[in-house]
Amino acid sequence: MNHRADDGRNETPNERSDRNWNDILQELRVALTGTQLIGGFLLAVAFQPRFEELDAYQLTLYLVLVALAGLATVIGLAPVTLHRTLFRRQAKDRVVRTGNRLLIADLAVVALLVIGVTSLVFDFALSRIAGFVALGIGAVILAALWLVLPRLQAAEVGDDADVVDAATGD
Repeated sequence: MNHRADDGRNETPNERSDRNWNDILQELRVALTGTQLIGGFLLAVAFQPRFEELDAYQLTLYLVLVALAGLATVIGLAPVTLHRTLFRRQAKDRVVRTGNRLLIADLAVVALLVIGVTSLVFDFALSRIAGFVALGIGAVILAALWLVLPRLQAAEVGDDADVVDAATGD
């Protein structure tokens, strides 16, 4: 349980673990839906008549992106398999800690996937330069929204680094 007096919640460590686990599941649902849509798009591309027009670079990038989509799906499902394995073993705090780390790893893979798909589409539709420009712009936007913005928000909320969550140990 967070031991700050102004936390606003009156929950046991188990209740906090349950709430945190539910939060992780909701976030995984969002991430996996996006990953599945992108993965489906990528798989469908291989069966399009213009697929044969991909040059060696585009084909390599395409295959890397298919692999990333598969990896993101596997990582995104890992917390669920972990929960099933540790079910009824009084290990929810461990599941939450590991699930959180897996979700962060999944988001990193999804970031690469989104930027890569954008780059591939611009490369194929316009030019190699346009693909690299899209890659750079996508990376900047993604870094701003997924890295900088959350850190700025965390700084405004305050530093809780000295507060240990008894439910997760974090």
